[in-house]
Amino acid sequence: MPTIKDVAERAGVSIATVSHVINNSAPVREATRRRVMRAIQELRYRPSVRGRNLQAQESRIIGYQWYESPDLNMNPVLDRFLYGVSQKAKRQGYYLILFNTDRDADVIHTYEDLIHTDRVDGFVLANTDQDDRRIRYLLDVGFPFASFGRSNPEWDFPWVDVDGESGVRQVMAHLRRNGHRRIAAICWPRGSLAGDARMKGYFESMREAGLEIDPAWVVRGMNLVRTGFEAVSHWLALPPGRRPTAVVAASDVLAIGVMSGYNAAGIRVGREVAVVGFDDAPTAAFLSPPLSSVRQPVDQIGEMVFDMLLRAIRGERSGAQQVLLQPQLIVRASSDFVFSG
Repeated sequence: MPTIKDVAERAGVSIATVSHVINNSAPVREATRRRVMRAIQELRYRPSVRGRNLQAQESRIIGYQWYESPDLNMNPVLDRFLYGVSQKAKRQGYYLILFNTDRDADVIHTYEDLIHTDRVDGFVLANTDQDDRRIRYLLDVGFPFASFGRSNPEWDFPWVDVDGESGVRQVMAHLRRNGHRRIAAICWPRGSLAGDARMKGYFESMREAGLEIDPAWVVRGMNLVRTGFEAVSHWLALPPGRRPTAVVAASDVLAIGVMSGYNAAGIRVGREVAVVGFDDAPTAAFLSPPLSSVRQPVDQIGEMVFDMLLRAIRGERSGAQQVLLQPQLIVRASSDFVFSG
C-alpha cells in the first residue's frame, strides 16, 4: 500500500506538509494543498486513522455491524441497545461507526479491513449465534470486542445476555395461575440461541406442570408479523378441544401478528385467549388490548457491554466477563384474566 512518503514524493513536498493537509493542522498554500490531494487520489492513499493520533495510539472509534431487519420490521431492542452503547461511549470519549454487511457476504473481510487500516479500537457485537464466525475470528486475532449475546459455551469472551429461559418461565407461571392448560408457543426456527433458550423455558415449564404438549401448538417461522398472523389460522383449524387458550411468543413482533390474527377471526384477545410477547417494545402498552410482555434491561446491557469492551481495549481482566441478566414480565390486559373454559 502507498505510504505518506510516496504521497510526499509524488506531490514534491515534505512529509510534514502532507500531514498538515490530511489533518488540517497547519496553514498550507492552496496550490500546494491541491497538489497533495491530487497525489493522494492518484495513489489511492488511505491514511491510517490511528496514525492521526500517534500520541494516543488509538482511533477512539468503535465498530458495530448493522443488519436490516426482515421486511423492514422494527427492532426496538437492538435500537435501544445501540443507543445505550453510543451514549456510554460518548461519555468516555468514543464514537460508534456503523457498517453494513450482507448476511450472505464474507463478513470477516469487513472486519479485517477495519482492523488492518486502524479505523477502530474494538467492536461491539449483537445478533450472536452458535459458531459465530465474527467471534471466532476476533478471538483468533486477539482484537478487542464485547457482545450482547452468547455463542459457544467453551469460547471465553466478554458478553452480556438476558436469561430468555427464565423470562418464558415467568410467562408460563402467570398463564397457569390464570387457569390455562392448552398453551401454544411461537418462535423462530431452531438454531437461534435466544430462540432456543426461550423455547426451553416453554417445554420445561409444560413438562414440570404435567401438561401435555401438543405438537400442533408449536409454530416456528421468521420474526415477522405475518408469521404470527398465519399461526392463528393453523390453531383455529384444530378441533375446539385442542385449540390453545393462550400463546407465548418469542418476540413482540410475533405476538402482534398473533393478536391481529385473532382479532381478524373475531376472537377477543384478553377475554377469550391470552397472548404474551417478549421484549416489551414501546408500542406494547398502546396496543388494543395492551400487550403483556417480557422486558429486557436493555439500557443496562448497553452500558455493561461498553464497560467490558473498554476493559478489553485497555488489556484489563478486572470485572465480570460474562453476565446473564434477569428479565421481568410486565402483565397487561392481553393476558390478565382468569380462563374458566
